Amino acid sequence: MQQIPTTRYAKSGDVHIAYQVLGEGPIDLVVVPGWVTNVECFWEEPRSAGFLRSLAAFSRLIIFDKRGTGLSDRVAFMPNLETRMDDLRAVLSAVGSQRAVLCGYSEGGPMCALFAATYPARTAGLVMLGSYASRAWRADAPWGRTAQQTEQFNRVCEAEWGAPLAIERIMPSVAQDETVRQWWGRFLRMSASPAAVVALNTMNHEIDVRPILTSVQAPALVMHARGDQQVDVRYGRELAALLPRARYIELEGEDHAPWLMNAEQIVREIGAFTAAIGEPEEPERVLATVLFSDIVGSTERAIELGDRAWRDLLNRHHQIVRQALQRFKGREVDTAGDGFFATFDGPARAVRCAASLIEVLASIGVQVRVGLHTGECETVGGKAAGIAVHIGARVSAAAGPGEVFVTSTVRDLVAGSGLRFEDRGARVLKGLPDAWHLYAVDLASAI
Repeated sequence: MQQIPTTRYAKSGDVHIAYQVLGEGPIDLVVVPGWVTNVECFWEEPRSAGFLRSLAAFSRLIIFDKRGTGLSDRVAFMPNLETRMDDLRAVLSAVGSQRAVLCGYSEGGPMCALFAATYPARTAGLVMLGSYASRAWRADAPWGRTAQQTEQFNRVCEAEWGAPLAIERIMPSVAQDETVRQWWGRFLRMSASPAAVVALNTMNHEIDVRPILTSVQAPALVMHARGDQQVDVRYGRELAALLPRARYIELEGEDHAPWLMNAEQIVREIGAFTAAIGEPEEPERVLATVLFSDIVGSTERAIELGDRAWRDLLNRHHQIVRQALQRFKGREVDTAGDGFFATFDGPARAVRCAASLIEVLASIGVQVRVGLHTGECETVGGKAAGIAVHIGARVSAAAGPGEVFVTSTVRDLVAGSGLRFEDRGARVLKGLPDAWHLYAVDLASAI
């Protein structure tokens, strides 16, 4: 019997993330799992173990359990995409990986795509297996899962967790094999609690990374089984259409799990894909969340206070903003007068930073307005530039005193963060084409 890899732990903030490394190939390949996992239970099923060993034959294979599942620390709240990116970076740092091919299957795919857009220098390539950008029902995807269907599945999970749930949809080719059924039930039990899986299901229903897919610069390989019973093949086709450098392969069969009937072809295609990846290029564009803030009625306040008092208040304002940026891992890009321009590599952190600014500055008698947008930024002289920056500035101008406005892109990317928003409708922003749907942050949810 072959020995399974040793499970080790990476520290991501205060949370320990369980991971394993196998193989000594020339390129790092990170398998980012879907739904729930247990890195040690993977090796108990021969087909799953064989699939992983085949990938490790040409790579240094890295697998891990997302926080709240498997052997990673249990947490009070299940992680959103931004937190999962932090966890992946912690694992990559722990194993000394500077650049890797990200292979996300099922719900692991959206996080991989967001990571690839946000950290292009660390992403050698992107592989999406049976994955999607947004799985919820929408007018242009009537095959999607409705909120009611998600809630119904949640009730089933709560009532029947421990049974081999969804095996007929996830791996229909072996669904009647009693040995596999027993393993799958144990795999689920060892991967998450009923409450954790319900939280994950609810959050996954809200994920939508479609707006950022065009920002992925890495070459991509999208594979999807034509008869996939769990994630409709049309989601795979949508991914391939939206990713700029994607090659699409439609597989035969109905299995969603990649280690079953299509395993040999999937391994072969990933091997060829990784072998063709060239030397890294310095990225000129990155996905970022831009934040703009300014003091409401600054001219009137300056006249009211006088030059010296206004200067003292402005200095205090700057100090508070910079402390908040440091706390929430933002980067100051520019400041002019009473306004700040900063960028973040995570939209949820940016929203919480903005809410903190509103609260703390109000305590010293200063009202600000803040606008946020997530989009592709060019790097010009070490500073962020481009249309995303202009959008962020216009969103800020649309906000009222003490408000934080965000675009729909920001709202969609913070699914699972606990943040709430009020719909402020479509707005025409000065100098920008089309109307932009804006949302006001419920500040109580962000502080």
